Amino acid sequence: MSAPVVPTVAVSSWRPRVGAVTVGAGLAGAAVLVALNDPSEVGGPFPACAFHAATGRWCPGCGLTRGTHHLLTGDVGAALGSNVFTPVVLAGIVATWTVWALRSFGRPVVLPRVRIGWWRGAALVTLVVAFTILRNLPVAPFDALAP
Repeated sequence: MSAPVVPTVAVSSWRPRVGAVTVGAGLAGAAVLVALNDPSEVGGPFPACAFHAATGRWCPGCGLTRGTHHLLTGDVGAALGSNVFTPVVLAGIVATWTVWALRSFGRPVVLPRVRIGWWRGAALVTLVVAFTILRNLPVAPFDALAP
């Protein structure tokens, strides 16, 4: 008598899918949490920025959670007022997850080949540093960059 044949699923076929679906569910849950709870309210479920708490200065990420809340509740102006990079950061998160999920399920994803030279990286770092410095200046019009 021989042992019954048990069909097997290759680990490589389901593990990436589980990861992508799990992270997608986590992102959706986080979006619901942020949409339903205003991060501006004291005592909410969101921790304060450690950099701001330690220095009293705004970091480049300060206001992203508030901006996300405003975008998810339909207030684009308030989202940009919280952090001008909110739509860019959220679009980057969604795009990265979408490409990962599509590839995990075997869908072909054709991305443009873009050569990013050192100067673009340096320009991005310079932009973020300039944004951080300007949003901490207490003079108009730069004080509008603070969340």
